Amino acid sequence: MSIFSDNIRFLRLSRSETQQETAEKLEIKRSRFEPYESGKIEPPYEILRKISRHFGVSIDLLLTIDLRKYQIDELLKLDDNRIVLPITVDHDGRNLIEIVPHKARMGYTTGYADPEFIESLQTISLPFLRNGRFRAFPGSGDSMPPHTDNSYIVGKYLDNLAEVKNGKTYILVTKNDGIVYKRLNRSGETSFTVSSDNAFYLPYEVKHSEILEVWEFVCSIETEAFDPDDALPETVKGMFMEIKKEIQALKQDQETYRHSNVGK
Repeated sequence: MSIFSDNIRFLRLSRSETQQETAEKLEIKRSRFEPYESGKIEPPYEILRKISRHFGVSIDLLLTIDLRKYQIDELLKLDDNRIVLPITVDHDGRNLIEIVPHKARMGYTTGYADPEFIESLQTISLPFLRNGRFRAFPGSGDSMPPHTDNSYIVGKYLDNLAEVKNGKTYILVTKNDGIVYKRLNRSGETSFTVSSDNAFYLPYEVKHSEILEVWEFVCSIETEAFDPDDALPETVKGMFMEIKKEIQALKQDQETYRHSNVGK
């Protein structure tokens, strides 16, 4: 048995369908469907797509999430034939914000789709955050001032990359870079230009196909008081401004000297 075979059996029974009825709706014979449900063989892509459409569950969830751990009617249903895991709320109905600790940062790209991993995360609630699914991610480095390693960036889950707005900041979970918090701008139809607010770091491209999750910035949580002496990005910016002023002053001095020596 596999997660996939367990899932399709669970989904079939939740609809009170027999194997024969499900097979007929998939336009295949029962003798062909039964091995998929028992885990003896895996379906080809075309049948997998039909199963996904029939049950209204994305292929990704069918293959990776044990749906038996959830009440199927409580899963969030989206227009594009997908469901997502339910939002966690407290006893007063307030959304709970899952906190990804620094120690879990590296493992998030493999655990983000694992219900047990997500359920193991500590949660908090903020009264001004409602109507969405929120998660707090640890800050990293000095690329997005004033956020540092002492910050937690709270993001709202976006179902579709089409919701990304140019110039806004987002938490991206990517196959190659893991968790990053950056400013996004569209670059053609298949990628984003990802940039830091600290000009020291150069922008780079991320293809849509590399993105596992995208979370829109809603607020941040600082775990330590902000120390302006540690504001490296602002210091670097200030340094460049000072250099620019000094260059302008030198140019003025040279121009003044040149004019004062004309005719001598």
